[in-house]
Amino acid sequence: MKRRIPLLIVFVFGVLGAIPFLIPHRIIQDADNEFRSSVLRIIVAFSLVLGVGSIIRHHYEKIRRKRENWQYSYVTLISLVISAIIGLFGGIEANGILPTRFVFPFTNYTFRFDIQTLYTNIMVPLGATMFSLLAFFMTSAAYRAFRARNIEATILLFSAFVVMLAAVPLVSSIFPKLSFFSEWILTVPNTAAKRGLGFGIALGSMATSLKIILGIERGWLGGTG
Repeated sequence: MKRRIPLLIVFVFGVLGAIPFLIPHRIIQDADNEFRSSVLRIIVAFSLVLGVGSIIRHHYEKIRRKRENWQYSYVTLISLVISAIIGLFGGIEANGILPTRFVFPFTNYTFRFDIQTLYTNIMVPLGATMFSLLAFFMTSAAYRAFRARNIEATILLFSAFVVMLAAVPLVSSIFPKLSFFSEWILTVPNTAAKRGLGFGIALGSMATSLKIILGIERGWLGGTG
């Protein structure tokens, strides 16, 4: 029963989710909209509880066992608690019961710590920092990958070199036709490759979804079969 009930639930909801795309009838579309607006919210709420519980359990075990970089788990848990309190009691638009602003006496300066301000001043800079580090890793990987070992690698190296040079304003002003060539590379060959990848990803997703709905693939149950 522990395996049959999850398989039955996945089969029923998988079929119900696919029917609105196959039968565009008004009654079916209204039922699908009602399902998305009510049932999915309940599922998301349970998923949020499971996700938060999993994070707390993971970092608690990491702190208890003194694993590598366990000190950062304190930062994660404290940040989770603070952001949850501010978000729940302060409100998303700073209209909750918890005051999320402080006016310094004898000045007009207002210190805000609502959830949107925390996101703008903490998460956005951290995200920009991570993407900046990612750019260096991508550059290092490109240096190792873009080597003219064969004709395909030579074409890839030449195309990447042209696109990167065309993105520099000084180079594009000296060689104005370079930008048109770069645009052609991004529009024609790049788009063709992206469409091929898109078709492959779509077909792979459909095949995997059908295998899960029909019970052929059962690895998500936590076992091997």
